[in-house]
Amino acid sequence: MLLVAARAAWRTLFERAVLPTGTRPILIVGALQDAADALRALKGSGHWHPVGIVSHLESEQGRSLQGVPVLGTTANIDSIARSVDVRTALLASPAGSEGRGEVLKYSSDAGLALLAMPRPDEWLRTESVGPRRIELEDLLGRVQVQLDAKGLSDLFAGTCVLVTGAGGSIGSELCRQIARFGVARLVCVDVSEFAIYQLEQELREAHPQMQGMYYTANVREVERLHAIARLHRPTVVFHAAAYKHVPLMESLNEIEALRTNVLGTMNAARVAASVGAARFVLISTDKAVNPTNVMGATKRLAERVMQAVASEHPGTRFVAVRFGNVLGSSGSVVPLFTEQISRGGPLTVTHPDIVRYFMTIPEAAQLVLQAGLMGQSGQIFVLDMGEPVKIVELARILVRLSGKTEQEIPIVFTGLRPGEKLYEELLANGETTEPTPHPKLHVAKTDAFGGVNPEAVCQSIADLGVEPSASALRSWLQTQVPEYTAR
Repeated sequence: MLLVAARAAWRTLFERAVLPTGTRPILIVGALQDAADALRALKGSGHWHPVGIVSHLESEQGRSLQGVPVLGTTANIDSIARSVDVRTALLASPAGSEGRGEVLKYSSDAGLALLAMPRPDEWLRTESVGPRRIELEDLLGRVQVQLDAKGLSDLFAGTCVLVTGAGGSIGSELCRQIARFGVARLVCVDVSEFAIYQLEQELREAHPQMQGMYYTANVREVERLHAIARLHRPTVVFHAAAYKHVPLMESLNEIEALRTNVLGTMNAARVAASVGAARFVLISTDKAVNPTNVMGATKRLAERVMQAVASEHPGTRFVAVRFGNVLGSSGSVVPLFTEQISRGGPLTVTHPDIVRYFMTIPEAAQLVLQAGLMGQSGQIFVLDMGEPVKIVELARILVRLSGKTEQEIPIVFTGLRPGEKLYEELLANGETTEPTPHPKLHVAKTDAFGGVNPEAVCQSIADLGVEPSASALRSWLQTQVPEYTAR
């Protein structure tokens, strides 16, 4: 009874005398240097009162910062949280710092709710920003991209830019980033009416000064695409329109992938050159490297077609940018896992050893812009994707972030799907990379200008007919992309 009474008295005293009115206690997790920034953010929010710091550095144990003591290490966060009766922790360490995975594990075991520091763009949008709920990208160690802001501003400010596939995950983020650099006119093209409507509503509100033009059009219809480009005369064209879902394109829809990914790229590239665009940027994928599926093979052929068009039109710089999976993009694994968790599970993973490279949507879009700025015609850029992530570990992180356990939300293995690799590559056999001034961008050294005849490719696709057999289509793809191996 004495122990209970003492604890109750301490809690009452702490809440009424120590905590400012209307605030809640919180632990800060991170080294003292990072905790200093977190303390400033918490003071600005007015809703939280830091009661202690949990640092992974042994040398910082027993120290204090602005009157807030270091109470222990990350491994002891469970007992620390119980001793000060705190149920919330703020992750103060920046992306790429060590121990972030440990923080999730130990805080999950302790039943702590995790918050993260505001992102730079959130500071810009509002004067009063406090800690936010932690998200998956906060735990994957992706360091913020450093952009050549002046160079991009010089490239885009006061010009016209056209984006195909503008309503998609990457396309829409490209539009947001481009709008930030003061583009005078942004021409957005997408085959989906609803996607282009959503983008229009968002950009009109966020950038009322910008002239936005929103078209529903299919990149496979070259006359329509040419009419749009001829009307607006874009300085830069970003080609993000594509079919990208591997299993869907592997069966029943192969011809659609071929027409959109290859013919659509040819159309967009030639239209860009015909209206005098200074730059054309193709969004490619790591699945184009040594492809084992139709989608990857069509994207590799699209790269070769782009290089061939580049040789025909020296007045326009043509570049391609390859990157891996993008967190939260439509059709990707994270939204699928999130939906499965909301239904109570199970989470379906194809193989326990399957790994993928991941980056965030803003990071991918920013690096595409940077590559478009610095690229020479015919180059294929490879993004630094960091370390590959096991999909099963990704699933476990999402389960923990949901506040559940693997007993409540089980993970089951369903087997590899047709055309699916255990791991993705960013460079094909025989290729090497060269560094660039940007640490996250490398140039893949490939055969100059692709070695394909765009006219012959176009005619061959037409000769395949409306519904070619799967074997005939794959056989033809192998003649165009020798490294393609169907599985």
